[in-house]
Amino acid sequence: MSKDKILEVNNLCTSFFTDEGEVKAVDNASFAIHRGETVGIVGESGSGKSATALSLMRLLPSPAGRAVGGSVLYYPQSASQGVDLLKLPRTEMQKIRGREISMIFQEPMSSLNPVFRCGAQVKEAIRLHLKLDRAAARLRVMELFEKVQLSNPERIYRAYPHQLSGGQKQRVMIAMAMSCQPGVLIADEPTTALDVTVQKAILDLMNQLKEEIGASIIFITHDLGVIAEIADRVMVMYQGRVVEEGNVLDIFSRPQHPYTKSLLACRPPLGRRLRRLPVISDFMELVENGEGQPEAREKLDSVEQAIASVQLSAEETRQRLEELRQRPPLMEVKGLKTWFPGRRNFWGKPLEYIRAVDDVSFDVYPGETLGLVGESGCGKTTLGRSILRLVEPTGGEVLYKGRSLFNLSHEEMSGMRQEMQIIFQDPYSSLNPRMTIGKAIMEPMQVHELYNSEEERRERALQLLDIVKLEPRHFNRYPHEFSGGQRQRIAIARALALNPKFIVCDESVSALDVSVQAQVLNLLMSLREKYRFTYIFISHDLSVVKFMSDRMIVMNNGRIVEEGPADEVYANPKEAYTKKLIDAIPKGRVEDIARRLRKGG
Repeated sequence: MSKDKILEVNNLCTSFFTDEGEVKAVDNASFAIHRGETVGIVGESGSGKSATALSLMRLLPSPAGRAVGGSVLYYPQSASQGVDLLKLPRTEMQKIRGREISMIFQEPMSSLNPVFRCGAQVKEAIRLHLKLDRAAARLRVMELFEKVQLSNPERIYRAYPHQLSGGQKQRVMIAMAMSCQPGVLIADEPTTALDVTVQKAILDLMNQLKEEIGASIIFITHDLGVIAEIADRVMVMYQGRVVEEGNVLDIFSRPQHPYTKSLLACRPPLGRRLRRLPVISDFMELVENGEGQPEAREKLDSVEQAIASVQLSAEETRQRLEELRQRPPLMEVKGLKTWFPGRRNFWGKPLEYIRAVDDVSFDVYPGETLGLVGESGCGKTTLGRSILRLVEPTGGEVLYKGRSLFNLSHEEMSGMRQEMQIIFQDPYSSLNPRMTIGKAIMEPMQVHELYNSEEERRERALQLLDIVKLEPRHFNRYPHEFSGGQRQRIAIARALALNPKFIVCDESVSALDVSVQAQVLNLLMSLREKYRFTYIFISHDLSVVKFMSDRMIVMNNGRIVEEGPADEVYANPKEAYTKKLIDAIPKGRVEDIARRLRKGG
């Protein structure tokens, strides 16, 4: 790696100007990026990492947000002096943006124009910056699609964004960002909410392309496990400030700041079973310094100490599994099938079916958490919804407390929903944006005529807010006024409103920061212990499923390919597909990081 600087940031300050005054998103950040280097910027939502990236690119929404101080010096190849990007005229900045410095955004569906074909969008960027004719630009797009390992580039070229999977859209975005061979590539959470197998493929692809074109990468994420797979150097951001910076190996083996330690500790560990996950408040608390400013005070010194204090023994785990099996199953799923019509003939008759769930059978015991894991499209979400008859199954049987759910009338099934609830993946989509969260929690009680008056329902809603660690003042606020983690807590409170016994958690933490994810997982665990809930916990992330679950089911192509106690499935996977899921998990082990750095060097 060359030590030549390609980007130098000095005392960058970025603010957003709201009705309530100035909000400092980036507070006096200074760092440098060298040629051929990958620097990871890690922190929770609101830490300032994305605002830093948007400041470098001058893509902040004006006039609400803008860099108000500092400099961003870009050093073109063979240039002795840097160009301050913050002071460039807009037309000059447009020439650099995309050509010299490119960006992969977090959500490709929002970044790609839905009304234009994918190939045309990549071609437009090439023609704008490289001044190629239509034929040459098209040829370049096809080469890029092959380079980012998109199967059938011709089909992808003609496809609209909605016709592609999440992983395919992200590869199109990478192709666009790499199209002009930029000197600096900024990747802003490019793997968030992707399957772990797709995430691993994207990380491998970025490493490979970096070597080919010699680009420097700024990789932004909330997950230190992902950073371990790709970064040479790491910057940790907290409340707009860079609180720690260093070689990736040093950060993982000898973290100094309590915030860094907490981010390392709150990721679900694979080799151990924990009673709960360590969280940021275990490591630090905010106190006022002499100038009246908040300052982090360390509470716990060691990541290992935090994990060891909540570790469960193998005997405790074995005993719990034995106790769960002593009672009859709460739910029995027998030969469940859910098929969707695929290709049809001229008269609309289906010629083939998509077998989303294909002859699946299992039992769920009272008080148990049964984990359901697999890649997108494996059928796990359809299975969860079929059990609750939110999707009508094609065949099979589901018995709940010995009663067949598929023989119930609509009215009978509606009554049964008091006992059976679901927490959806995206809480913002599942909450009515025009309804306060207090009313959203009260609504199920009103529908099922629980409690004698509105006042009693209000009291119960306030009690539920307290249970999920929200405050009474939140009752009259709307969903958009909350963070992702808070909205997920609201969704949990609403699911609890009917006092259910059985809850399906469908990818309920997949898009959350690892620190917020840890808090929500701990909440779900504590609720299970307190109220004896039974969960089916669905996720593409095997590490999260392993932490939450007593038993685990692995699904692929609509079928169960492996099942058993969660620890056993992880420690001794029998199927190649399960091994692939385990191998794809970013583990963040110091020995793996050292091996990668030696290999890269």
